[in-house]
Amino acid sequence: MSTVRTVGLPDVVPAPGAGRDAVEIWEVSPRDGLQAESTRLDADTKVALIQRLAAVGARIIEAGSFVRPDRVPQMADSAEVLQRVSTLPVRTPVLVPNLRGYDLARAAGAEDIAVFLSVTESFSQQNLGASRERMEESAQAVVARAIADGVRVRGYLSMVFGDPWEGPVSTAEVVRLAATMRSWGIHHLSLGDTIGVATPGQVRSIVRALVADGIPLPGIALHMHDTYGMAAANVYAGLEEGVRVFDASAGGVGGCPFAKSATGNLATDDLVWMLEGLGIRTGIDLDGLVETSAWLTRELGKAPTSRVATALTR
Repeated sequence: MSTVRTVGLPDVVPAPGAGRDAVEIWEVSPRDGLQAESTRLDADTKVALIQRLAAVGARIIEAGSFVRPDRVPQMADSAEVLQRVSTLPVRTPVLVPNLRGYDLARAAGAEDIAVFLSVTESFSQQNLGASRERMEESAQAVVARAIADGVRVRGYLSMVFGDPWEGPVSTAEVVRLAATMRSWGIHHLSLGDTIGVATPGQVRSIVRALVADGIPLPGIALHMHDTYGMAAANVYAGLEEGVRVFDASAGGVGGCPFAKSATGNLATDDLVWMLEGLGIRTGIDLDGLVETSAWLTRELGKAPTSRVATALTR
């Protein structure tokens, strides 16, 4: 049985411009994490995961994805999971790719959804088997329905920092798509480093380009992957630029099932450790989170990729 060694954090040195209690963490392990894992967990285990995450202080927890089960079988039971966690005092957004997915999500009680677009054509084809143009049309239709229904909507942009098929990504195209999504009524946009190739300089450059185009900092989130070990450094660069919303996955589980070379998400454990060390309170109990990460990775039959979870769990 794994136990957590409680290790006190050293005296903090705040990040430039970072205030206390200023960061919002989107916990994505039940959706973005599990959809990329080869081991499929049942609904009972997914519900237990969300309950555990809520108990340690996570307040926004992605509960699932209403995509085609033949393409992402790990998410086939998202309706059941969403219904079973509906009484928890947390937000449980779900991903929807089109109006059919939206209708299924709403039937399951969804009040909080996300849509996503790819900055590159290649990933759009690989991820959903549809062109960027078609996906923009589908996403816009979903957003219009959601806004009319009073449903919260988040936007994801994938392949913001680099693409395994197309290489470097145009910052101008990132800005164009971000502006397009805002014109639909989306006011919260997560920038995805889908294959984990971003560097702090790229993060600064893209955040500054978006702000210069009129996108407010409170509407920008970062979704980092740790393929090259740069996720924490990229978060720090985002903090310096004023970003205060970050996506992360307990234990670092997941990646992207459709992107070559994409490995684990930024681990929530590592993110919380870094933020707390900077004097930025997250509201998440780190010891409890590490226990949850250890439990989750045991269920998946793998070791956590989180350095903090590995260090504190024996």
